[in-house]
This record gives sequence, C-alpha cells and structure tokens, in this order.
Amino acid sequence: MKKIYFYLSAIFAMLFTTTKAQEKLVTPPVDFYSLSFISINGDTVNFDTLKGKYVLIVNTASKCGFTKQFKDLEELNQKYKDRLVLIGFPSNDFGQQDPGTNQEIQEFCQINYGVSFQMMEKSSVKGENKNPVYVWLTDKSKNGWNEQEPVWNFCKYLIDKEGRLVAFFPSKVNPMSNEIIDKISK
Repeated sequence: MKKIYFYLSAIFAMLFTTTKAQEKLVTPPVDFYSLSFISINGDTVNFDTLKGKYVLIVNTASKCGFTKQFKDLEELNQKYKDRLVLIGFPSNDFGQQDPGTNQEIQEFCQINYGVSFQMMEKSSVKGENKNPVYVWLTDKSKNGWNEQEPVWNFCKYLIDKEGRLVAFFPSKVNPMSNEIIDKISK
C-alpha cells in the first residue's frame, strides 16, 4: 500500500507541478558562487568558475521515464555552451531509479547519450539529507525566493549570469523547450 501511495503521489506531483519563475530578480542572501560540490570523477568543482554564464542544474536518474531527457540536455549543452553550463546531479531519491555507482552512472550517460556536460557525484536532492547545492536551491533564506524541492527526477533550476535563481522547471518541461531557451537567450 505504501508503494502505491508513493507512485500515485509522484504521478500527481509530476502532472500538477508548474514552472516557477522569479519575476523581480532577487539578490540571493547566500552567494551561489560560494558553493562547491564533488564531481562524478571526485574533483571539487568551485561554482565561482561559473560566473558570467547561465547554469542549469538538473537532478538525474538512469532508470526513469524521463531518462531520455539526457539526449535533449546534451543537445542544449552543445547548442548553448557559449552561455550555459549544465550540471547533472544523479540521485536515487525517487523510486530508487539511479541505484548505480558514480562510475556506472557516468558510463551509462556517456555510452547511451554522449553526455559531455558536468555530472556531480550521486547525492540526495530532497529531504533531510539533501546536498548543499540543493539546500541553496530550495531554501528561500539562501536563494531569495524559492522553496520548491524536486518532485521527481529531471526537475531543472536555472541560475542567471549574476548567480540569481530565476526559474524552476518540473520534470515534464523538456530541456529544449522554448520555456528554457527563451530564458537563456536574453
């Protein structure tokens, strides 16, 4: 019964969660560029190296109905790499759909989708154990306005060139949609 409730609530969340965008830009109380995280290869990635570009952060999973979005994420990465940095955060938080090791996840992404954008080590993106980047993304006392946690795999957060969180896109929004492209084309 618990599993049925989990999947029904997930379906409801996927269908009814909407894009959220910050109309009036807010300077975040905690500087986005002060963050860092460990890449899937074990290297520290300091976010201060991302200044001057849009950043799209996506929680990913290798065994999800949305996994095919890796193809579109890579297309977005290739088409807009002059102005956009894409960062994938593998997570096993939703339906245990990314059970593999960092190495297995990396191999899966490269072999099946040619992923060349930055992938981070597998971590939690929701709840009490969420990683520090997702704490920033989902705590308005840190980012200035948003409290929306990912409701499923492949939710997307867009940070502008000045390090301000400007939008949340639910799983159902395709990476190559005009909703996203219009925001990074400004």
